[in-house]
Amino acid sequence: MAFFVAPLQAQEQEQSDERYQISVPRLQMLGQAMHAQVAEKKLAGIATLVWQGDQIIHRDQAGYQDLEQLKPLTDDSIYKIFSLTKPITGTALLMLYEEGHFKLDDPVGKYLPELADLRVEIADGPDGELRTAPADHPVTIRELMTHTAGFTYGRFSESQTDRLYVENDLQNIDSTLADMVAKLGDLPLRQQPGTQWHYSVAVDIQARLVEVLSGMAFDEFLHKRIFTPLEMVDTGFFVPEDKQDRFAVSYTPTDDGLKPYPNDPWLSKPSFLNGGGGLVSTMDDYLRFARMLLNEGELEGVRILKPETVQMMRSNQLPEGVEGPDWAPGNLFGLNVAVVTDSEAAYYLPVDTFWWWGIHGPWAWIDPANEIIVLGMMQNTDYRHSRMVHATVSNILYRPKP
Repeated sequence: MAFFVAPLQAQEQEQSDERYQISVPRLQMLGQAMHAQVAEKKLAGIATLVWQGDQIIHRDQAGYQDLEQLKPLTDDSIYKIFSLTKPITGTALLMLYEEGHFKLDDPVGKYLPELADLRVEIADGPDGELRTAPADHPVTIRELMTHTAGFTYGRFSESQTDRLYVENDLQNIDSTLADMVAKLGDLPLRQQPGTQWHYSVAVDIQARLVEVLSGMAFDEFLHKRIFTPLEMVDTGFFVPEDKQDRFAVSYTPTDDGLKPYPNDPWLSKPSFLNGGGGLVSTMDDYLRFARMLLNEGELEGVRILKPETVQMMRSNQLPEGVEGPDWAPGNLFGLNVAVVTDSEAAYYLPVDTFWWWGIHGPWAWIDPANEIIVLGMMQNTDYRHSRMVHATVSNILYRPKP
């Protein structure tokens, strides 16, 4: 077993000038725990990286990007990042906010007329007939960015509206963002806007807003305004042929071992530019994006967002009385990111850490108080196990010593 840990003298002390410094023993424990995940055949492979003090202080790959071929993970392996796409989409929309294209409390229907005058599911009627009532106010862009707009995904809860999402195949890979928004205009909201945090296609709607407000296809906007300036050279909506030998395979745990999940949908450019979960990326690319956010919108002389915009993004934006994700205790929600408000409840992530993750396991934690970024990349379809891995990592790195 071998993993990189920077030999910083400051790491021998966990407090330096009131800033928490992750110690060498903790970083070594992190590497050992992740290698154990592979040795015990719980994961095919996992990569971890910790950034602090303007440098990488830990970097490791355990296991394989392709288990059948015994091809190990490398520094430049490419991963399906799924919902780690969401902070990138939010950044794109906030760039247009800074340019004056909209205000956060503007009605979404002002820019996407299909989403004006929406109705809300109120109860199942006789024989399963859907009953609705008018929304009590127009959905706002802020509500889109906080998952309080009333939309859903169709697969993380059960309701008449969720069933309609499935029947209408909202995120059909052969359709477009415009097609999805048109379908949404004919469907009810799951609940009244502004009343509940509920995971949803709201970030795909944000991607469509980027297209309408900028006059550019969503992928074109991301490449021109974010990926190229930040030198995120391997990030996009598909893996080109000349990079496919670096593309990690996802695995599904079964009683007969880890079974591969097809990579085919990511090998050519899709019609549906999934703003909520469609990107592929590498550890180094996502580190550059995270460093930009940690540095309040700027990286190596390139400014993507203003400091005050990043501060707004990473601050709680939920309506008064609305709680954060029920599966992420100790967190409220900013703009496309969760925000830690109770460290112990959040498995010891520091207060004000902002973060998100993808359903095949990759995660990003940005801890501004201690100037720490923790990234993990894995391709595991058992999201419950992935969340256990996340909790293991945060406990190793941050849990106070008894």
